[in-house]
Amino acid sequence: MKVVSRIVVLGLVSVLLAGCVVSVGGSRGSSGESDWQQVERENREAIARLNKGMYVEEVRSRMGTPDFLESFSRDGHAYQVFFYRTHRVKADGMTTRDETTPIVFEDGFLVGWGEAAWVDLTGRPLTGRP
Repeated sequence: MKVVSRIVVLGLVSVLLAGCVVSVGGSRGSSGESDWQQVERENREAIARLNKGMYVEEVRSRMGTPDFLESFSRDGHAYQVFFYRTHRVKADGMTTRDETTPIVFEDGFLVGWGEAAWVDLTGRPLTGRP
C-alpha cells in the first residue's frame, strides 16, 4: 500500500510541476533586451533630454539614483558628479566608471555631462572602478 501511495504522490507532483518554467540568462523585456541593456538605453535617452542649468534634484528625479556619486569643493564652488551606466565595456557583471556617463553639477546646477565634462573638471579620464 505504501508503494501505491508514493506512486500517486509522485504522479501528482509531476503533474503540478509540469507547468513550471526555468528561465536561464536573465529576464528580458518585450523588445528582447536584457535588464541591463534596458537600463543603459533609458539612461542614454534621459541624458539626451537634459538641459544645462537644471537643478540637481530635478535631474535626480528624472534619472533616479546614480551608480556612483562624487562630491567635492574647488575654488569656492561645490561640485557633485552623478555617474549613470550607459554602455558596456566588459561583460563581468560589474559596473565600472568607464561604463558610465558623468553628469556634472556646480553649486547645485547642471553644467555638463559626458567624459569631456569630467576631464575638464578633474583632469582625469574615466577608467575602471571608482
